[in-house]
Amino acid sequence: MAKKNDSGFASSAGLMRYFDTEDDRGLKINPRYVIAVAIAFTVLVLLLPVFFPV
Repeated sequence: MAKKNDSGFASSAGLMRYFDTEDDRGLKINPRYVIAVAIAFTVLVLLLPVFFPV
């Protein structure tokens, strides 16, 4: 009898699933900081016309 392979189509096609790997390289940023910077940038863009009218 043939062995049953439950690894799925992606691994049988030679592709790697994104959650199968863990990459320790790169920048680790807390998601709260990303949201805080986005909000601060949005407020800055909205306030620029008030202080520097064109």
